Amino acid sequence: MTSFPVTASTLSAKELGVFIKNKYELNQNYQCELFRTGINHTYFVGDGTSKYVLRVYTHNWRSKTEISQEIQLLNLLKKNSLGVSFPIKDKNGEFIQKINAPEGIRHAVLFSFAEGKKTRFIDKQTCFAIGVLMAKIHKVTLNQAIDRITYDRDTLLNQPYEYLKPFFTEGLPEMQFIKKTSAEMDKVFQKTNRNGIKNGIVHLDIWYDNLNVSDKQGITIFDFDFCGNGWQVLDIAYFCKQLFHIEATKEVYEQKKNSFLSGYQSILKLSNDELKLIPETGVAVFIFYLGVQAQRFDWSNIFLSENYLKMYVGKLKSWVEYHTH
Repeated sequence: MTSFPVTASTLSAKELGVFIKNKYELNQNYQCELFRTGINHTYFVGDGTSKYVLRVYTHNWRSKTEISQEIQLLNLLKKNSLGVSFPIKDKNGEFIQKINAPEGIRHAVLFSFAEGKKTRFIDKQTCFAIGVLMAKIHKVTLNQAIDRITYDRDTLLNQPYEYLKPFFTEGLPEMQFIKKTSAEMDKVFQKTNRNGIKNGIVHLDIWYDNLNVSDKQGITIFDFDFCGNGWQVLDIAYFCKQLFHIEATKEVYEQKKNSFLSGYQSILKLSNDELKLIPETGVAVFIFYLGVQAQRFDWSNIFLSENYLKMYVGKLKSWVEYHTH
């Protein structure tokens, strides 16, 4: 009987374990277990003593070139002794594995495990340390570029709205808000003096869910799946905006934000233009991710609804209103 075609699959953790042990010459005590599915699928590979993270990219999400560029970036950061989860070579010196899944070719990469734990409510000292690490990453990647997406007015503001249109009518107040706000942000970006804005490689997804905090290892950042090129203030704004939504008390938010910015500026000074851009770039990255959720409908459609859109836009509005008073 011929198997019915699929658009997406979840690979067997057991069989992946056998595959990885063979590719990386790991001993038979290593076990593979599915951690979570999403845009990519994440598995843990461990033997009780040491642990790795296996990312299996979804079909047609990232090209081999894009993955190679991500690996190149991570190796550069590792070379500079920065706290990031880095790729592991197999026994043949290769970083990228090719898997013939039911839906087509999928790629996989084994990464070092980030010691520590995720902490939603981060204290001021940790915010400072995150700022330091982010700035060190930006310092290494300043004025550099990789063969991946460039985060600009089009990719951050214009394309996301087009991705949303098949799912929501343009007459919805939330869609009108996104269109209006995107146009306003676009004007701000056009008028910005680019001489005062540092450009380079960005992570674009640094927040508590993509970093672990350890007493011994300090901060380790992972999941560079959205790395690309653009204003480095995008990373700063995104972290601030996530922190804003986590902290219900805005006085606490301001204290932690200032600690984060102090940590960052202990390594790289921010221009007045960059500091002024934090509200607008925070909005732009959030609009971009709403577009990603529409673009990847096959995993996000369980919550991509009018109610979800209202909640998401509500967050955008609260951020905008906070910075206009």
